[in-house]
Amino acid sequence: CEKDVLIDILTQRCNSQRLMIAEAYRDMYGRDLITDLKENLSHHFKEVMVGLMYPPASYDAHELWHALKGADTEEKCLIDVLASRSNMEIFQMKEAYLMQYNNDLQQDIDSETSGHFRETLMNLAQGTRMEGYADPSTAAQDAMILWEACQQKTGEHKNMLQMILCNKSYQQLWMVFQEFQNISGQDIVDAINECYDGYFQELLVAIVLCVRDKPSYFAYRLYNAIH
Repeated sequence: CEKDVLIDILTQRCNSQRLMIAEAYRDMYGRDLITDLKENLSHHFKEVMVGLMYPPASYDAHELWHALKGADTEEKCLIDVLASRSNMEIFQMKEAYLMQYNNDLQQDIDSETSGHFRETLMNLAQGTRMEGYADPSTAAQDAMILWEACQQKTGEHKNMLQMILCNKSYQQLWMVFQEFQNISGQDIVDAINECYDGYFQELLVAIVLCVRDKPSYFAYRLYNAIH
């Protein structure tokens, strides 16, 4: 197997071009390109090359399935995918998940995770975040709720915290985070890190970082993976 050729062709094309190549491969040779990659490659190189051949929604569904149904639940994968996707991307992801695995994504999240981490993932997986709407008059009120949630940490406050972070528009949350800074004298990420722990804390921080700048969030994840 000429790995250099695979790298040159598959990494220098966009997703739609790779899908066209796969279709031409099937027409010319009567074989499925993904199946051939799986059978002739191994380890992480196989994972990367095969991953490049999926449409985005199908790849998200593939990763979530393995994160939920593998030997151990891969919480960080669930966080990376669900904290960063738009409503449309989540809708397409759920459709792909149902089509590929004949399972409902939200039901699998419900059965394979627990606690407030589960509740927050379930909220994100609904794909019902408000879009393009911001109300400056309620930003301070939302910020006060977040501050109280970081201080009191009851189950009710945790629910209110995740409801705001999962359902308010990005534009609204930008204002809420600034009001939080004004009220508490502290950045919302620092407050979450001080008040919570575990995968619930990691998920909340991921949501905040993705609201602020998704490319920077994934740059941060890559840096930590490399170093």
